[in-house]
Amino acid sequence: METARRAADAMWAEDRASRALGMTVDAVGPAYARLSMTIREDMTNGHGIAHGGFIFALADSAFAFACNATGQRAVANQCQITYLRPAKSGDRLTAEANERYREGRQGITDVTITTSDGTVIAEFRGHSRTIPGSLLDDDAASPTSA
Repeated sequence: METARRAADAMWAEDRASRALGMTVDAVGPAYARLSMTIREDMTNGHGIAHGGFIFALADSAFAFACNATGQRAVANQCQITYLRPAKSGDRLTAEANERYREGRQGITDVTITTSDGTVIAEFRGHSRTIPGSLLDDDAASPTSA
C-alpha cells in the first residue's frame, strides 16, 4: 500500500494534465486506483453532454495510476472505451481502475466510470507496457530491461 501511495505521489507531482482538468486521486493501492473529476461547462460538446475525450482522459489517468502502482514505470500500449450513458455539466465522475493481469512487461487494466449516484457511464480497458525506470527514489521497483 505504501509503495502505491509513493508511486502515485511521484506521478501526481508531474501530471499537469490531470491536475488541470480538476482530477483528484481518491485512493490507490496495489494494482488499483480511483480518481474523480467534475464535468465543467467547458467540457461539454455540441450536444450539451460531456465530451467523450474528457471521460476518456479520466479513465486513462486512473489506468495510469493503477498500472504504475508498483513504482515501475508503465505506459499505455492500447486503450479502448465504450460509452454507455451520457454525463452532463456538474456531474462528478469517478473512475475506478483494477489491474486484471500483469506478466512480464504487459498488463491489462479495467476501469469503470460512474456518476456520483453509481450509474455506470463508461467501461475502459487499457493495455500497459512497462518501460525502464522507477518512479521511486530508492528504486524499490527494479526496472525491467527493454
